Amino acid sequence: MAIHFSTKRWQDQVILLLGLWLFVSPWAMNIAADSPLAMNAHVSGLLMAILAAFDLYSTYLWAVLLNMAVGVWTALSPWALRTTDNQAMVANAVIVGVAVVVLGLWELQSDPELHQKWAGSTSG
Repeated sequence: MAIHFSTKRWQDQVILLLGLWLFVSPWAMNIAADSPLAMNAHVSGLLMAILAAFDLYSTYLWAVLLNMAVGVWTALSPWALRTTDNQAMVANAVIVGVAVVVLGLWELQSDPELHQKWAGSTSG
């Protein structure tokens, strides 16, 4: 049961990479490991990567929708956590979060398997 990479689910591949980047970005940007910015990036990035991996294995509507929710949280989290003092991490969170939402919407619109699952059941 290997993950099958194809152009059909390219959005999930990009989301997986974005999640991995978000996870390692505090180290790359020299952010203290115990800061809210770093902890949020680690948790959100890991969730994005795991959900994208699930969706790469098989199309799961719930994984796409949940990843979009994590993307929204990621984009808004610097303000929700009141951690807007590091502009590089704020920009990183906004760019990654918005990109995940856009890719999720694109996948919802273009993937026929998701259309079938949406029409048949919202459980994915």
